[in-house]
Amino acid sequence: MRCAFGIVWAASLLGISLGRPSDVVARDSALAYYDPETGFTFSEFKAAYSLSANIVYRVAVPSNVPSGTPYDIVLQIVAPTQVGWAGLAWGGTMPKNPLTVGWANGQKPLVSSRYATGHTMPAAYTGATYRQLTTGNRVNGTHWQLTTQCTGCTSFTGANGAVRLNPTGSNRFAFAYAASKPSSPSSNTSSFGMHDVFNYWSHDFSVGQNPDFASLVVKNGGTA
Repeated sequence: MRCAFGIVWAASLLGISLGRPSDVVARDSALAYYDPETGFTFSEFKAAYSLSANIVYRVAVPSNVPSGTPYDIVLQIVAPTQVGWAGLAWGGTMPKNPLTVGWANGQKPLVSSRYATGHTMPAAYTGATYRQLTTGNRVNGTHWQLTTQCTGCTSFTGANGAVRLNPTGSNRFAFAYAASKPSSPSSNTSSFGMHDVFNYWSHDFSVGQNPDFASLVVKNGGTA
């Protein structure tokens, strides 16, 4: 089954039949968001997947990361229950970078680590390790929220060699969404259908700095 959670440049520029305002394509931004439940300060971007609804992507990073050093992040995705699955491409395109995919599994969200070499179903990926935190994960009548630590999302081998995301600047991201749910929601290696909407933006990590990142990770059930 084909699942092209990728970037089609011409369609993105036109904004045609993607179910969202065309000006969203050109709008790059991330605002600081303090999460009182976990204590993290996130850089937040609201990705419009329709004319009236968003999927929220939040990234928290440690402060004072030495130049060129890999580092962990905490990712939070907040999506309406109408979202069958939501994906994030850490390299700003589908192929050859870590892909984080989340969906609701009953009363709990689930995270799936994926990687694609082309515009086909992304395979399970062991180059990134995820630990869902003990806080910030829920499913209710209107939304599902996923909060997870990732090791390996900020440093990877891309199409042109080694990539390290800038912890104090902007990084190219892409997202994809589908209304249909994965075929086996309880399995993080489940197959899922092709996206309904995709887009990309530059996500500013600088507003998601956390000087107490390691202690917050441990406090919320992650690994330092």
